[in-house]
Amino acid sequence: MASWPDPALTSAAELVERLRLQPHPEGGWYRENHRSGAQVRRQDGATRSALTQIFYLLPGGGLSRWHRVRGSDEVWQFLAGDPLELWTLPPEGGEAQLHRLAPPAGPLGDEAVGPSAVQRPAVHEAPSLSVPAGWWQAARAPGRWSLVSCVVGPGFAFEDFDLLNQLPVHQHPLGAAEAFL
Repeated sequence: MASWPDPALTSAAELVERLRLQPHPEGGWYRENHRSGAQVRRQDGATRSALTQIFYLLPGGGLSRWHRVRGSDEVWQFLAGDPLELWTLPPEGGEAQLHRLAPPAGPLGDEAVGPSAVQRPAVHEAPSLSVPAGWWQAARAPGRWSLVSCVVGPGFAFEDFDLLNQLPVHQHPLGAAEAFL
């Protein structure tokens, strides 16, 4: 399956310029493409946009450091480039799970839809993955670069975003690989 843009012909730096991306605090590059005008009230009473969507690019060897989005689920969708390794960890800690976001290997069927991180499969490869609200997540681009779309609902707000390396060590969940701090 051919991907746009072709990772063999396009560099991460070219994508940053072409897609008008900016640095993300967790690492990598992003651009918000959509913020719903509709507002919703979360269970905690906070009001947020109903939905947001970004492009997110990790250059080869790049890391998305451990982070979580409180109060919102996040769906990662592979768009182009080389596969992306995505690690998830429940809020209370435990064993981090590795998922690979990649183009579908064959016809799209139920197995290509992608699980929720809660289902805790062994290394699972699919074009998408849902990460529940409050779960820790980190990513690595082992190839040349990986371009994904991240959809957050209720919509993303930086005030709901925590980087693990900015929290006191006693608040770090067990199982968070130090390589992603």
